[in-house]
Amino acid sequence: MKKFNLEMSVGVFMMVGLLAVAYLTLNLGGMELFGGNYYKVHASFVSISGLKVGARIEIAGVQVGKVSRISLVDDEAEVVLSLNPEVKIGSDVFASIKTQGIIGDKFVQLTPGMEDDYLHDGGEITETESAVDLEALISKYVFGKVE
Repeated sequence: MKKFNLEMSVGVFMMVGLLAVAYLTLNLGGMELFGGNYYKVHASFVSISGLKVGARIEIAGVQVGKVSRISLVDDEAEVVLSLNPEVKIGSDVFASIKTQGIIGDKFVQLTPGMEDDYLHDGGEITETESAVDLEALISKYVFGKVE
């Protein structure tokens, strides 16, 4: 009986430890099990050059969401942006792809406009600016094709 109690307490201790590790892994990794409470808007870019699913979406340097899907539609990259529900963006918002630092990760920067008409779930951002292709700029400079 005493051996059973010892084995049972060790088993419970291990289960609690594994659950704690799983919880920390999900929270520190930024993963969500049930999709979170976001609303989605779409934006089309000529080039997203290095933007990945899960990339940050920022307004004024503050993270307000993440990129949830990237697909090719009519020779353009369509990016689905998942935004926090408390963040309201006007229909004239400007979306651009930026780089953190010189060779850092890509993210989407939203610049709010002046419209009081807000985008809702399924809305579309029409004003976009594609990513700057640093490699193309450097090769143009090196080979003397800068205009």
